[in-house]
Amino acid sequence: MLKATASAPSNIAFIKYWGKKNEELRLPLNGSVSMNLSNLQTVTTVEFSSEFKKDTLTINKKIATGDSLIKVINHLDRIRQIKKVNLKAKAVSENNFPESTGLSSSASGFAALTLASVSALGIKLTEKELTILTRLASGSACRSIPDGFVEWFEGFDHSSSYAQSFFAPTYWEISDIVAIISLKKKSVSTSLGQRSVFTSPFLETRLKRIKGRIDLVKKTIETRDFVKFGELVESEALEMMALMVTSKPSLFYLYPETVTLMRNIWELRKRSVPVYFTFNTGQNLHLLCQKKDVELLRGELGKNKEIKELIVNYPAHGAKVTNQHLF
Repeated sequence: MLKATASAPSNIAFIKYWGKKNEELRLPLNGSVSMNLSNLQTVTTVEFSSEFKKDTLTINKKIATGDSLIKVINHLDRIRQIKKVNLKAKAVSENNFPESTGLSSSASGFAALTLASVSALGIKLTEKELTILTRLASGSACRSIPDGFVEWFEGFDHSSSYAQSFFAPTYWEISDIVAIISLKKKSVSTSLGQRSVFTSPFLETRLKRIKGRIDLVKKTIETRDFVKFGELVESEALEMMALMVTSKPSLFYLYPETVTLMRNIWELRKRSVPVYFTFNTGQNLHLLCQKKDVELLRGELGKNKEIKELIVNYPAHGAKVTNQHLF
């Protein structure tokens, strides 16, 4: 039976990429640094069979259509081409967190889909090769393949843009607490939003500084300097927001409740509570703290009535094959 199941984590980028220099190959304008998240996970089962007349995709028990299905079929075609088979596939995927709300469900989703598909077809790839293949479906998904703390190299062609781990999940006991403000799906997709980045007057300045920022954030992780790390990651998120706001058309994913929570985080730091925020392309915030301060933060955040849910994450392993099939 040509069937396999894989799980993969979402990830949060500490140094972010926004914009591509090659749309077809999904080559980013700059490299990025991220951490895999323990409690934002996707599980996907893929089976190839001559009995299937067409490719099908089910996400969270709903049959996928439109762009979601097209992206998956295109990626399955890439994988079938490697094996030189024409078998259609059935894919079933489940997330344990909300999708299309800025929590990088496409990263965990395509990482799990890629690993499950190549495993089902018996395709042997190195981890580097797997990240390159995954990148073609979703750029940030390549960061969900390796373990723990991950760097995605910008590269200059297909084979030089890949992701690799630089520290294991156990290297540093920090936490990412996701504060769910709203489950409403974002109105502008990440892929579409990135295309306008070239209209921002700040892009050139950012790209000149980005390699230095990548080196610096890796150094703060290496030395476990939480304050310098938090300051850098928070300023990076605000810088990316500035790119979005100054693009044409302008993008602003945050809700008023999100901005209020950001201000609350600043107030907590004035009270010597060590916590910093970052975000992806959505309204929900990622709050970074040390593991020893998680319960303190949960208590403080519990006072905020705008927060619908808190999801506590720690550094996690990357994508892996599992025997727990979904069908």
